[in-house]
Amino acid sequence: MTRILRSLAPLLLFLAAPVAPAQVPAPAEPAPVPVWESAGPHLLEPFTATYAAWYRGREAGDATMRLVREGGRWRADLVIRGDRGLAGLARLSVHQSTVFEEVGGQYRPLSQSTVREALVFDRRVTGTYDWNAMQARWDGSLKKDRRRPVPLREGDMSGLLINLAVIRDARPGAILHYRFVDGGRVREYVYEVATEPETVMVGDMGYEALRVARNQADGDQTVFWVAAGVPTPVRILQRKDGQDEIDLRLVAYEGA
Repeated sequence: MTRILRSLAPLLLFLAAPVAPAQVPAPAEPAPVPVWESAGPHLLEPFTATYAAWYRGREAGDATMRLVREGGRWRADLVIRGDRGLAGLARLSVHQSTVFEEVGGQYRPLSQSTVREALVFDRRVTGTYDWNAMQARWDGSLKKDRRRPVPLREGDMSGLLINLAVIRDARPGAILHYRFVDGGRVREYVYEVATEPETVMVGDMGYEALRVARNQADGDQTVFWVAAGVPTPVRILQRKDGQDEIDLRLVAYEGA
């Protein structure tokens, strides 16, 4: 079992970061028409989306992302279940959640939680964002240095909110800057949006989607494909050492 978990280490690291992290069964209607420049202000709408999860070229399980409204607030959830291959043997599951509010078109996190479970571990982390004190703090299965208060800046977001922000902000040729504050960590993320959409196949359907890439200093890469009219990426790919590592492919989505 230790050997299996070591093999899954890259998958666990990916799930701890913003992965966005989302349905398209086959809508009866044609795929959305790309209208990037003419799109009006982005409006949040509840949805439920399902992905097939692939790991190093092999199907590993599935993922579900939901966005629901709770009074004047929103909650984003990402649940990933490993039920095939090594992830299935380890009974790996991850549940991330962020409660947030929309303020002036920006997504402001209020609380965040992550639960990672497998045969040999159960790790739980919870965090709060105090915008009056302008600091965030996490507790749970964390190293001591990641339990210290983190100073907040306007615009800071959790990993799940960055996934939603990419959908909101993607425009041809844009450079997107975000500050990731999640799990006691702070990182600057920069995404480059392609100048032209490309065709991305989702099952039997083709979507005209913009490629949005974050290139890391070590050469690793995270890529989203964003289609106009679809509330979640149609594909999310993480590449490591030039090879596909984690690949989430949209299966279906629907409004909630």
